[in-house]
Amino acid sequence: MDWRSAIKGFQAYLKLEKSLSANSIEAYTRDIERLYEYTETQDPKIHPENIVLADLRRFITWVNELGMIPSSQARILSGVKAFYKYMLMEDMIKSNPSELLESPKITRKLPDTLSYEDINKLIDAIDLSKPEGARNKAILETLYGCGLRVSELTELKLSNLYLDIEFIKVFGKGSKERLVPIGGSAVKALKIWIEQVRIHTPIKKGEEDFVFLNRRGSRLSRVYIFMVIKQLAAVLGLKKTISPHTFRHSFATHLVEGGADLRAVQEMLGHESITTTEIYTHLDREYLKGTIVQFHPRN
Repeated sequence: MDWRSAIKGFQAYLKLEKSLSANSIEAYTRDIERLYEYTETQDPKIHPENIVLADLRRFITWVNELGMIPSSQARILSGVKAFYKYMLMEDMIKSNPSELLESPKITRKLPDTLSYEDINKLIDAIDLSKPEGARNKAILETLYGCGLRVSELTELKLSNLYLDIEFIKVFGKGSKERLVPIGGSAVKALKIWIEQVRIHTPIKKGEEDFVFLNRRGSRLSRVYIFMVIKQLAAVLGLKKTISPHTFRHSFATHLVEGGADLRAVQEMLGHESITTTEIYTHLDREYLKGTIVQFHPRN
């Protein structure tokens, strides 16, 4: 079997049987194409069904020598393991060569967060006199108010807004659906954008239901959201490296610091495992110190 046929079959499996999103399928495909790229450097070239554990170990060494960080290596390894599980399930191989392959040890990096004051400053820095001002304010309010991933924001639809009861329906990774509460500030910003500004935008056919549009009436790209946030950070002179995901991290961290139940935060973020949510239990030293001073009986 050649690699292209195997990859094509794997993509069909991910789409039809696992119901993964286009972004997830693309990520898995990149992982396997990296392995294919490695086999092309070998003499003789190795077909997918002939790979053994030793080949995969040499592949991981090769990836490491390319300078990839441990988390990227672990991501590729996860894709390779999924590929060989698929191969085994389809009886293309008799045993799984990736079964005993160990992942590189990775340290979980605490995500950058913004203080509530910094978030307010970023939102206040938006020029509301410009046509895109109301839209950009609604974007930032929704990112922080709901803890959305940037792809969830760009795919948000009018038909999934229930602003009268302060909920929105979101489709996350693997097209998994969840309901997320939305606060008053975000509701107000969304209503201003939708009812006062968006209605005057000529909308491209097929894009009518998307909440956030550019001036040509098409849905916004993820890259554009990054640019909006980077420009606002530059205006304020913020030294932190921030992105749309920073608002998601800040949303979760501020909830946990405020005493929110971790399971509730997990549900709102759309995390499959509670262990992913637990990274938000990190609290800065001043917050911990202040808590001890306030509540410890000896203080």
